[in-house]
Amino acid sequence: MQVRKMPKPPSDLNNTQVMPNPVLEKRTRRQFSADFKLRIIAEADACKHGELGGLLRREKLYSNQLADWRPEYAQHGVQGLSKSLPGPVPSMTPDQRRIAQLEKDNARLSRKLDIANDCLDLQKKAFTIFDHLKNGNEQ
Repeated sequence: MQVRKMPKPPSDLNNTQVMPNPVLEKRTRRQFSADFKLRIIAEADACKHGELGGLLRREKLYSNQLADWRPEYAQHGVQGLSKSLPGPVPSMTPDQRRIAQLEKDNARLSRKLDIANDCLDLQKKAFTIFDHLKNGNEQ
């Protein structure tokens, strides 16, 4: 004798779908203010032997960040610490990048045109050879 199972009753939960938080989806680089950098440099200078690692861990920083901030502060003062954008300065303006892209596309299309012209020349030569063979056999 087989036992038939009853279907599950509908769920009491209205919406079981998980919606991601858009704020957590895109991670961005941390940007530090000049005041924060200045405070960290001062605290790092006041640290005794062995305390610097604890400071960096507490602030979630890397030693190379501190090593970059110190010469910036020494050379340019507070102004050197207040960089506006992270990362290197772009080597080309948007117009220059567009021109370079267009020149690259132009070179690519010129190569394609040269290949197409070479194919046409080859077809013409093959046609003349076949034409000579055909005319030579009839005479």
